Amino acid sequence: MEHMTRIASVNVNGIRAAARKGMAGWIETSGVDILTIQEVRGERAHLETVLPGWHILAEEAPQKGRAGVAIASREPSIAHRTGLGEGVDAQGRWLEADFQFGDRVVTVVSAYVHSGEVDTPKQEAKWVFLDAMVERLPQLGEFAVVTGDLNVGHREFDIKNWKGNVSRAGFLARERAYFDQFLTAAGEPVEGQVSTARGKVGELSDTRPFAAGRTGLGFVDVGRAFAGEVEGPFSWWSNRGQAFDKDTGWRIDYHLATPALAALVDSYRVDRYPSYDARWSDHAPVVADYSL
Repeated sequence: MEHMTRIASVNVNGIRAAARKGMAGWIETSGVDILTIQEVRGERAHLETVLPGWHILAEEAPQKGRAGVAIASREPSIAHRTGLGEGVDAQGRWLEADFQFGDRVVTVVSAYVHSGEVDTPKQEAKWVFLDAMVERLPQLGEFAVVTGDLNVGHREFDIKNWKGNVSRAGFLARERAYFDQFLTAAGEPVEGQVSTARGKVGELSDTRPFAAGRTGLGFVDVGRAFAGEVEGPFSWWSNRGQAFDKDTGWRIDYHLATPALAALVDSYRVDRYPSYDARWSDHAPVVADYSL
């Protein structure tokens, strides 16, 4: 028998801070069944305090107070995995959990991609991570969704002031080209940013072409599929100025689903806070209902 399963994802910008600012109130009213969390910046005990009675999987970062991902669920998972392979800085950034729904196994990923910084080791770590995602995504199975703060705005619709960010990490042509590959139909030649991802003046580490001849991985951007060709809906706002009040944001939090799972999405929303003072993170939860 099919039933609606609500999966939400949010970068909490520190679980303890989010708890102090009111995250528990959202949890109580959200109706979420599986919650993926990024930038936990804490320990398992902190998650258990905020989510009493939930089944919790946590992947801490090696550095205290940094990164960290988790998956909390009403029902236990049947298996879980961490990491993206040798040589990839993914500790505290990649966590997979398998859930049984009748005869279906659904894989849910909580991912926190490096923010990056042009011409620094931080950007090189981001390239390695994105390359590892290219390898891992096709292996996730028929029913899978990668959720989380992926730290890339894929298209111009995804960033309010995109023209001023084309040379900054998060909207580099080469970064966007990875998303072209994620979201192009499986096996089809990748177009869009790939053929022109030679970078711009000032993008020294982005000057080599994104590898030609890549083929699509076939994932579906659930948020864009439901919103259509419109600006946003944004999920992150800078704390500077009046970015939140003016909705000058970025859409960098995603549900990327396999076609089989995307076909089962009933609804999608961003739980934008009613006011700046009501925020418990600089990111808003992205929520989707799956008929499983």
